[in-house]
Amino acid sequence: MRKIKRMAGLGALMALTACGTPQQQCIANATAEVRKLDRMIAEVSGNLARGYAIEEQTIVTHDWAPCGFGGFGGYRGMRGPGWRGAPPDMDMCLEPDQEVIRRNVPIDPAVQSRMLQNLQARRAALVRPVDAAINQCRVTYPE
Repeated sequence: MRKIKRMAGLGALMALTACGTPQQQCIANATAEVRKLDRMIAEVSGNLARGYAIEEQTIVTHDWAPCGFGGFGGYRGMRGPGWRGAPPDMDMCLEPDQEVIRRNVPIDPAVQSRMLQNLQARRAALVRPVDAAINQCRVTYPE
């Protein structure tokens, strides 16, 4: 079920990206690296503030579910009070299910501080070229 929601979310995100105006798409492409650096800076800053990092690991398990509706376990949504399982003529299939496990990981504050300084310096070096690229996008694709 999570997989279906995740796929729907990705589809919606792709649709939104595709629907942007040419200028918006150009600006998004020009600022991609800065946004990536901003996410990394936020993560390292959070690690330093907490004193530890948070590591995520995705574990895939498989659950038995009734087959049907294109293999998405269509009967899964019918569970509830009084649900007694799949109809006798329904085949059972193993369906993958993903679970994200988060755990705390110790950090070396000195290493994280240097990493933060390097990321901030890289971002500062990109500001001027990215601003120029954004201005070029606005000239090339006026709205």
